Amino acid sequence: MKLDVIQLDGKAGGSIDLDDAIFGIEEIRADILQRCVVWQLAKRRAGSHKIKTRNEVARTGKKMYKQKGTGGARHGSRKAAQFVGGAKVFGPVVRSHEFDFPKKVRALALRHALSSKAKAGTLIVLDTATAAEPKTAALRAQFEGIGLKNALVIAGAEVDKNFGLAARNIPFIDVLPNAGLNVYDVLRRDTLVLTREAVEAINLRLGADKKEAA
Repeated sequence: MKLDVIQLDGKAGGSIDLDDAIFGIEEIRADILQRCVVWQLAKRRAGSHKIKTRNEVARTGKKMYKQKGTGGARHGSRKAAQFVGGAKVFGPVVRSHEFDFPKKVRALALRHALSSKAKAGTLIVLDTATAAEPKTAALRAQFEGIGLKNALVIAGAEVDKNFGLAARNIPFIDVLPNAGLNVYDVLRRDTLVLTREAVEAINLRLGADKKEAA
C-alpha cells in the first residue's frame, strides 16, 4: 500500500510504502479490538475502592445483651452489618483489575486498529513532527490547514520538545512517542497521524509477527 506523505505546512512530502500485513487488513476484527480496549482500561484501574469490614469498624466488641431471656434474636456484637454504624457485607476491597491478555493477540489488535484507520481513510503520514517554537496558535493553524481537529500524533522515538509543548494545549489532540502507540488511543481519536520515523518503528515492532496475523 502506498500513501502520500505531507508536511505540517500542507506541502507534499513524497510517498511511503505501508506494509499490507500491518495496514492493509481487509476484515477488521471488532471483537479483538474490544477485548484489547477492555484489557487496557482494566489495567489502568486503581482498584483502591474499599469498605470497612467487621474487624475494622470502630465499635465495641462487647456482647449487646445476655444470650437468653430477652425474647429477641441472639446477637454478639454491634459491629454486625444489620446495625446502624456496623460493617458492610460483600463490599469492594482493594484489588487489581488486571487480567492476562496474550502478547500475540495484543499485536494482532494493534494491526487491526492501524488497518481500520487506513481503510477508513483517516491515516495521515507526516514527514516530521517538529516545531521551531512552542507556539500553540501557530501549530493549531497548521493542523487546521491539513484538516486535523481530533487526532492522535505518533511523533517518533521522542516527541520534539517544542512540538509537544505547542500541542498539549490543543483540545482533542494527543501526542505520543513510538513506544506509546496503543489500541485504545488509536481508536478514541478520529485521525491517526504517523511520522515517517513512526512508520519504520511500527514495521520493526509488528513485522516479526506477520505469519500470526494471517
